[in-house]
Amino acid sequence: MTSSDDAAQSSRGADAGAGFLVDVFPEIRRPDAGAVLISEWDAGSPEGQRAVLDGVARAWERTPLPAGLLSRVLFAGTDGRSVLHYAQWTSDAAHREFVRTEDTGLRERIAAAPAGVGDVGNSGPTRFRLYRSMLPQGEPRTPGCVVRVAFRTTGHEAARELVDGLLDMLGERQGGQGGIASHFHLSEDGTQVVNYSEWTDPESHEREVGAKLQRGGQVMAFIESLPGVEPLGFRRYVAPRGLVRA
Repeated sequence: MTSSDDAAQSSRGADAGAGFLVDVFPEIRRPDAGAVLISEWDAGSPEGQRAVLDGVARAWERTPLPAGLLSRVLFAGTDGRSVLHYAQWTSDAAHREFVRTEDTGLRERIAAAPAGVGDVGNSGPTRFRLYRSMLPQGEPRTPGCVVRVAFRTTGHEAARELVDGLLDMLGERQGGQGGIASHFHLSEDGTQVVNYSEWTDPESHEREVGAKLQRGGQVMAFIESLPGVEPLGFRRYVAPRGLVRA
């Protein structure tokens, strides 16, 4: 381990001692979470992915954690290039106050992380609210993988019709061998839906996708029938890196 890795680990350890858990999956349905911010980067390569993960993590490690922050977790895409950032705050007001009063150096340090690996596509951050969930069947298992499923929608009505229709069709309990739970988030402006789906491991999700393709496309037929809804595909993420308030 390098000296910089030692310093980062020490910093994360200090934060965890102040009431944070280190490098764990966030609790999506925690009752004190009033706002969610989601960002994604396409770093282009495994080296770029690592650079973004390290750079953004270091930027946050040098920043005092505000009281309204509940979690900030980065995930590495199994494609070797993408990075997902999921953050929970007590409220939109708490995050906006942090943005208003934060040291501009934080924004510069976060911007420098992806900029350092070239032209990195960044889809956020976008504000979301958790809308509905498909809950675990039986005792919840510990996630080992997050599958981000995204949709573009033309407004809140189309977004809600998508989620409500899916849960009416599939039920409110997560199915699939290895599936744990699915959490549907609607963007503040109604133009995006993100399903943060928890799985035991990437292989379980890959097998489930293959089985659904063999059984036919009932779900896709429903999605394609909805006006104002465009599916944008999914990505699998592992290896959470960050802090979750205990």
